[in-house]
Amino acid sequence: MEEKKGFFRRLAEGLSKTRDNIVSGIDSIFSGFSSIDEDFYEEIEETLIMGDIGINATMSIIEELKAKVKENHIKEPAECKRYLIQSIKEQMDVGETAYEFENRTSVVLVIGVNGVGKTTSVGKLAGKLKDSGKRVILAAADTYRAAAGEQLSEWANRAGVEIISGQEGSDPAAVVYDAVAAAKARHADVLLCDTAGRLHNKKNLMNELGKINRILEKEYPEAYRETLVVLDGTTGQNALVQAREFSEVADITGIILTKLDGTAKGGIAVAIHAELGIPVKYIGVGESIDDLQKFNAEEFVNALFLSNEEE
Repeated sequence: MEEKKGFFRRLAEGLSKTRDNIVSGIDSIFSGFSSIDEDFYEEIEETLIMGDIGINATMSIIEELKAKVKENHIKEPAECKRYLIQSIKEQMDVGETAYEFENRTSVVLVIGVNGVGKTTSVGKLAGKLKDSGKRVILAAADTYRAAAGEQLSEWANRAGVEIISGQEGSDPAAVVYDAVAAAKARHADVLLCDTAGRLHNKKNLMNELGKINRILEKEYPEAYRETLVVLDGTTGQNALVQAREFSEVADITGIILTKLDGTAKGGIAVAIHAELGIPVKYIGVGESIDDLQKFNAEEFVNALFLSNEEE
């Protein structure tokens, strides 16, 4: 529980710039308007869009807010705040089945461009799964970046899990093939694959993922499939663009959003979910292994909107 509390505190600290970016604007709207009218809604809309929450998400949130205001006969702008917070939480709820892969024999592919914290996220996820009693095998299938394999080996040692890797420049699908054999032989619960993420050449990436998918379908049909894309939270709208591009080449089931500590663009977590229908499943707020946690809409929105006194 202590770890969770610490994470919430770090999350709240990490989101402080986003909070300043969005919440101070919204609070001044709540205190600045004496009645709830179109101008009031427009100001909120603008603040949310400027806070990287995205147009689709903002529209849904405003619609939802209007409905709640009407239903509950709200007259005071200040009373809207909790309904606004509630609407944002509803937009982001990942649902009960988001982590189904943890309860099954599964393969988790992790993709993402270089520099977003992909390999580190794979390492941290391996550690988390191992700590929760899972038998994990890591596949170092990002064979293009010289340092990726070494970096992943370090994480594997730290997490105490086995790693299967190939030579630098070798065929990623061959590494996955070997890793599947190892996962079956050792009755692994989760096979976690770090795969390359070169978006500038979508065709190659598509072929590579296609090849990996064919191997998994043929060699490991019983495994539950999860494909997570790692995005850098500091890049705001650019993260949304990347998520969209990756979803064109792979069947993305979730997002790992990293580097949320110290960015003013944390609102992007809401946008990605609303725009693409892909939930944020993990968020990272720092360097240590505990700084990657399952995404919790309730905690995230509270960290964003509520000061410590209100918790």
